[in-house]
Amino acid sequence: MATTQRDELQPLIRALKLSVATLREREIPFALGGSMAAWARGGPVTQNDLDLMVRPQDADAALAALAEAGLRPERPPEEWLYKAWLDDVLIDLIFRPAGLEIDDATLARADVLSVAAVATPVLALDDVLVTMLCAIDEHALDYSRLVAIARSLREQIDWAQLRARTGGSPYARAFFTLVEGLGIAPAPTTGTPVPPRVRVLQQGR
Repeated sequence: MATTQRDELQPLIRALKLSVATLREREIPFALGGSMAAWARGGPVTQNDLDLMVRPQDADAALAALAEAGLRPERPPEEWLYKAWLDDVLIDLIFRPAGLEIDDATLARADVLSVAAVATPVLALDDVLVTMLCAIDEHALDYSRLVAIARSLREQIDWAQLRARTGGSPYARAFFTLVEGLGIAPAPTTGTPVPPRVRVLQQGR
C-alpha cells in the first residue's frame, strides 16, 4: 500500500483497533461489515466509515462500551443502527441491516482475519454483499463501490447464492445485469430456478 494511502487510513485503523478491543474485552459478539470487511478479504482500499455488526439485543451494551472507551455516542432516528465517533471517524453499530438478520448463526459464519494486524471477526463476504445490495434504493442508487468490490473479489463470491438471497430487490437484479455485462459475474446457468421475488426489508422499515 502506498504511503499516502496508509497515512489516510490511519484514523480508520485506530478506530478499528479501539472498537475491536473494547467489544472483545466486554465479550460482546460482533463482526466487521461493509466496505472494510471487503477490504480485509482483498477488496479495494476503503476510506469510508467503519461498520460493526452486532445482535439487536447487544446494541445498547455495545454503544455504552464504546462510550466508556472515550468515543462520542449517538442514537440517530433510524431504527437499525447506532453511531459512535472517534474524532472525525464514524463507527456505525448496525443491528438491523437490510436483507440480513444479525444473529448467532450470522456471526458464526464470520471468519477471524488479521485486519491491520488485529485479529477481527469479519462478516462472510456473501453476507456483506447482501446487506449492500439490499440497501440500494432510489435515494442511494450508486453501484460504483459494489462493482469495484465484485471485480476484485469475484472468485470468492457465490454468485448463485447471492442472486437467490437478493432476488426480491429490483436494484440487486440490475446489479447482476451490470456485472454480467462487464464480464465480472457469470450468467445464470440455464434452467436455474428464478428466486421468488419476495419483498426485501429495507433498513428502518
